[in-house]
Amino acid sequence: MIGSDHAGFDLKSHVAEFLSSQGHEIVDFGTHSTEPVDYPPICAAVARAVRDGEARVGIVVGGSGQGEQIAANKVRGARAALCNDLYLARMARAHNDANVLSLGGRVVGYGLAEEIVTTFLETPFEGGRHARRVDQLRTLEEEF
Repeated sequence: MIGSDHAGFDLKSHVAEFLSSQGHEIVDFGTHSTEPVDYPPICAAVARAVRDGEARVGIVVGGSGQGEQIAANKVRGARAALCNDLYLARMARAHNDANVLSLGGRVVGYGLAEEIVTTFLETPFEGGRHARRVDQLRTLEEEF
C-alpha cells in the first residue's frame, strides 16, 4: 500500500518500482502525476488498508512527509512514523510497531529512501516493555 501527494509523486514512483523489483506487491492509492492534489484522503486510504489487514505496512510520501504522517495517524489503528533516516526507521518499527512509513520526497534521495524502506520492512517489533507502550497508544485512541 503506497500513496503520495504531488510533491511526493516522484519518490513514491521510485519506491514502488524498487519494492516491485524486490518481489513486493504494490497497491498504489495515487496520486498518479505531479498535478496538485490534497494528500489527506490518499494517506487515510493507505492507513485504512493497513488497519483492515490488506497489507502489513503502508507507505505515504509528500514533500516533507509531515502532513502525510499526520493524516495517516488520524486513522484509528495506524501508527505512522516520519522516517527520513535509518535510525528513525529502525526505532519506529522496533519500539513503536509503526505500520505506516512516511517519507519526504523533498528531503530524502532515492538511494536513502530505498535503505529506509528496507530497514522499515525488515526490522521486527521488539515487544517487551515496548508492547506495553503500544497498548497504551491503542487505549488513547479509544478515548476519542
